[in-house]
Amino acid sequence: MTPARLTTSTNRFRMALATALAAPLALAACNGEETIEGGTSGEPIAAIAAPEGTSWNETFTLSEDGMGFIVGNPDAPLKLVEYASHTCGACANFSVTGKQPLKDDYIASGVVSFEQREVFLNANDVVIAALTQCGPGERMQALSDEVWSNLPVVFQGIQSNPQAMQAAGQLDISERFVRMGEVTGLIDFFAARGLSSDQARACLADSDKIDAMVKASSAKAEEVGVTGTPTFTLNGGKVEAISWGQLEPILQRAGAR
Repeated sequence: MTPARLTTSTNRFRMALATALAAPLALAACNGEETIEGGTSGEPIAAIAAPEGTSWNETFTLSEDGMGFIVGNPDAPLKLVEYASHTCGACANFSVTGKQPLKDDYIASGVVSFEQREVFLNANDVVIAALTQCGPGERMQALSDEVWSNLPVVFQGIQSNPQAMQAAGQLDISERFVRMGEVTGLIDFFAARGLSSDQARACLADSDKIDAMVKASSAKAEEVGVTGTPTFTLNGGKVEAISWGQLEPILQRAGAR
């Protein structure tokens, strides 16, 4: 599974947001970022117990910049971040094959925390991100995983009516993403997973919030130097991994074992 690549500029993305074009979007890569190829070498880190009556797998904390929710020990010595697109096949593969062992073997121990951050390859990513963030914050990652585990169904809806999607792109911004959610079936998809249609429409109509989400997420990904999805960072340094099979040894060499 190859990563999805970003091919245009952040400014073009912002123009695409204004016109709701479904063209590929991308972020300019930054130079000078440290890359962790084989993982840092360190002694095994002892497990850190969660507060009595709680589990790290059920602990969610808003990130310091307010851009996402962290699952696990917020003070974990190993902080893993994934920059991901909801329409990225390699991201879906990681979600399906890696999320459960990551939670069971590393987050549950209190040694690793995990945060997911948005990357936008197209306007459909914007709609999906707005919907995953529409409900309670602790549901965000679970809803994202629902999208990735059902990606063929999601794609079928996205590709089912290109004429209607093109027409949606001509609507006023306050109506545009609502219509896209209707045409693609995404509002119904999320309604079946606990997000009411009325709530979904309200979130998709909030163009100011969507614009702020896009600008903040795109700026952060650009700062990190994201050039494809998924991109992982461990304690701030990019790692050479796009799959669980590549990522787990890096975590282990960093002490999560």
